[in-house]
Amino acid sequence: MPSLRSTLLHLLGEFKNIRELKKIHTQIIKSPFLSTDDQAFLITRLLFFSAISDSDSGSHRYAAHVFRAIKDPNLYVYNVMIRAYVCTKDETLSSFGSLLLYKQMLCDGISPNCLTFPFLVKECTSRFDGGTGRSFHAQVVKYGLDNDVFVQNSLIGMYSACGFLNSARTLFDEMLERDVVSWNSMIKGYLRSGNLDVALNLFGKMNKRNIITWNSMITGFVQGGRPKEALELFHEMQITSGDMVKPDKITIASVLAACAHLGAIDHGIWVHAYLRRSGLESDVVIGTALVDMYGKCGCVGKAYEVFQEMPNKDTLAWTAMISVLALHGFGNEAFDIFKQMETTGVKPNHVTFVGLLSACAHSGLVEKGRWCFDVMKCVYLIEPQLYHYACMVDILSRAGLIEEAERFIRSMPMKPDAFVWGALLGGCQIHGKVELGERLAQYLIGLEPLNHAFYVNLCDIYAKANRFDDVKRIKSLMKERGIKKEVPGSSMIEIDGVVLEFSVRGSPDVVMEEVLLVLYQLSQRRPWTVSL
Repeated sequence: MPSLRSTLLHLLGEFKNIRELKKIHTQIIKSPFLSTDDQAFLITRLLFFSAISDSDSGSHRYAAHVFRAIKDPNLYVYNVMIRAYVCTKDETLSSFGSLLLYKQMLCDGISPNCLTFPFLVKECTSRFDGGTGRSFHAQVVKYGLDNDVFVQNSLIGMYSACGFLNSARTLFDEMLERDVVSWNSMIKGYLRSGNLDVALNLFGKMNKRNIITWNSMITGFVQGGRPKEALELFHEMQITSGDMVKPDKITIASVLAACAHLGAIDHGIWVHAYLRRSGLESDVVIGTALVDMYGKCGCVGKAYEVFQEMPNKDTLAWTAMISVLALHGFGNEAFDIFKQMETTGVKPNHVTFVGLLSACAHSGLVEKGRWCFDVMKCVYLIEPQLYHYACMVDILSRAGLIEEAERFIRSMPMKPDAFVWGALLGGCQIHGKVELGERLAQYLIGLEPLNHAFYVNLCDIYAKANRFDDVKRIKSLMKERGIKKEVPGSSMIEIDGVVLEFSVRGSPDVVMEEVLLVLYQLSQRRPWTVSL
């Protein structure tokens, strides 16, 4: 028959809510069958289970209550409570509680160990508090824990997150022993700061990689604007890892994002099929990524099919579908989806209204655009941001309502930025408003003298007005200032699962001599005829 101590210990590991925890606590305190040592042991365990529990929002508060009742807390008890304060989501507990506990622990004459600092450093990381993090690093050295791999990993993570990459790298290079977490922390730091090539170099030196390594690299390269290399990393993961490391939902979502950026529909379809074969659950995140991928690859029908099959749809899922329809000029259909969204009780956010306003701009739905802007403010109490105003100016400008767009800009509660004035400039370019377009372009060039787009817009306005001398003047000015188009015109095509890019500057993926040979052969043939 199990003892009372073991029974209560088992109950502590199984409690589901704060009410059960209080009952167990009462039994520990009131039971005449428990010795003083048993009570002390069980109170310590009760503190531990309540401190690490996420089952009830009040468990961390209760842990703090139990801690205050302990007369002489030891290092173990302090470490448990520091962890609780760092990990809690309870807003009633001070975010600086862990630091205060650490100071109290030192005042009680208790020295920290290797389990104390990782959570203290994690608190600094979550608050991007590099100054306090450096102070803890000094404490780590003081207590002789600077060679502990877990403490070092937490410090590398903190320095990387706070932007002190040199400090992180120095610590990394000085480590006597590194594990996969050490490498991952350093790689994440470089990816976060945009140093993709340095991250790739470190990645190549790793002997052991886990799913976090691969996900960090793939996601980092997608977010860093290099989606093609992200797909290459995914293929490398499949070839080199085999059954050791399997893609998870984060991998799939990132790869789908890469496909969306590239328009690589064959890759996207393969990933969708892999998702079904692998048995991975297609949750709302994956479903939304599929909708976005199919939409950006031009498969609107398939995007809608995936959207319809999603059992649960959150705000992001509805917004993704609205944005897909907006992108392809299905303005009315986008508003139909919005009505369904309202019917189901899902509240739109500021991105939802960007999608709706974009749908109005692409489809020429001026009245709906005005209605949408008013509903956002008056019904959903979403304060319009600069990008909402830019969308509205775009709607009016595209429709030729240039004077109304000007009045709208003058009525804005904040200072218009380059995107707002740029939307009006686009309208002038479309509708031949030379004088206003000229003034706007000159103002924007003064605002951003290195932005090639405004020079190009002004050249187009002059060309449509047959002012070719002015076109030459602007082009000479661009040459004089060394201004070129940042992104040359290019197209991408997917052949047999390989994405090839064709640019006005050529492409490293294509043997240009062969392309020129084919063009020459075509030019020697008789003109094609088309019969209707």
